[in-house]
Amino acid sequence: MLFAFGLKAQNKQILYDFNEIPQSLSLNPGVESDFKWFAGVPLLSGVYGNFGTNGISVHDLFADDGLDINVKFRERALNELSPRDEFSSTIQLEYLTGGFRGRNPNMFYSFGGYLEFDNITYWPQDYAFLIFDGNADQLGRRYDLGDLKTRGSLVNVLHFGINKKVDHNLTIGARGKIYSGIVDYSSTRNSGFLRNVEGQNNRIASTLNADVLLQTSGLQDLDDANDNDMLTNEIISRAFFGGDLGVGVDVGFTYHLSETTTITGSLLDVGFIYHTSDPKSYSLDGNTTVEGIEIDILENFASLDRDFWQDLVDEVETAVPFDTDTKSYITFRPTKLYASIRNDFGEPVGNSGMQNCDCTAGSSGGGELRTKYRNSFGGQVYVINRPRGPQMALTGFYTRRFGNGLAFKGTYTVDKFSYTNVGLGMNLQAGPVNFYIMADNLLSYNNIADSHYASFQFGLNIISWGRRK
Repeated sequence: MLFAFGLKAQNKQILYDFNEIPQSLSLNPGVESDFKWFAGVPLLSGVYGNFGTNGISVHDLFADDGLDINVKFRERALNELSPRDEFSSTIQLEYLTGGFRGRNPNMFYSFGGYLEFDNITYWPQDYAFLIFDGNADQLGRRYDLGDLKTRGSLVNVLHFGINKKVDHNLTIGARGKIYSGIVDYSSTRNSGFLRNVEGQNNRIASTLNADVLLQTSGLQDLDDANDNDMLTNEIISRAFFGGDLGVGVDVGFTYHLSETTTITGSLLDVGFIYHTSDPKSYSLDGNTTVEGIEIDILENFASLDRDFWQDLVDEVETAVPFDTDTKSYITFRPTKLYASIRNDFGEPVGNSGMQNCDCTAGSSGGGELRTKYRNSFGGQVYVINRPRGPQMALTGFYTRRFGNGLAFKGTYTVDKFSYTNVGLGMNLQAGPVNFYIMADNLLSYNNIADSHYASFQFGLNIISWGRRK
């Protein structure tokens, strides 16, 4: 039985390469796995979530500090944030997970399914100034329409993986994925500007040059289903091959450079989704310059009752048309990369480092077991592909084992969200029962509202070990 709850960023640096825990397979299909099989309780095997913002926190805007909210918004958001500042969130809900060792003890198979919502929105700086201040007194200022970048999706993922111990030093793994898109929205390839300059016929001439595109899929279907009280059925239908389909792959490895030095790496979610079910695209594309409503009294004297405002709107819409179409489109998954180097030292744990063991933690994997040591330290790197380019995090870690039954892992991570991210994880093994608990960004726990993100995770597994052949 397995239960896990988490609030954490997509970078799961504490869990990565913590190979006493079965869930480490989700981050590296090539992790060294020693158990015979494991299983998770449907809907309780893994719940993960995160909210992250690198430029502003909830406390910055809503603290009871006597300042007006409009003043705080201008001083701490409008005047401080840039288009590279982000608001991102990820939620994962596993409804099925498990793994088992085949007849060949060097082969381990894993499978499962989970729902994932992923969203990232960059601060639309010039849009925010337009909404808050307008452009009436901004002569010569150029508002960049490319500041709008947002992407989000809700998908169901079915996966099956194979983990193979090639020899005493190398373990490799791969996992195939089928994506069923439920909802998708994306607006990341925008360009153009809005600018006011001195006019020739009027005081101000406004130039609009726009190439803006918003692509969506599934929103209309879900809205119609909600109106007919069929929302749950529609979500289930789209989640299981009734929506947009795609494929992807995860790959990973573990390699021992020596008895005590190990390198690992994985590449996750290399894949795409082809959106053909209920796709809609909204575009604004064109260029025009207008000087407001111009009326020639002599020429238009007989038709002064005309709707000159509507004439202006029609002129702009002709030059910069707003179009809607239903063309299919492709989106690529946010690909993630992990890599680490680890050095083990100290006394061997359990059975004094003997290579032949029975039914104890870490004793029934395929092939010959390696010696586990009491201490490990090393570094990890994490990279994720985002609309404004790759984001990176660097982690240093130290792991301490107390026999086969207890292990702690401490981490220090530097990324765009925090330079003081200290994390701690504990794994407890009592026979077949595996319990772990992890917390990230511990220094922020005295004031969560002022944190750019925080995380917590724990789990309970039942794992089976079998006698080595």
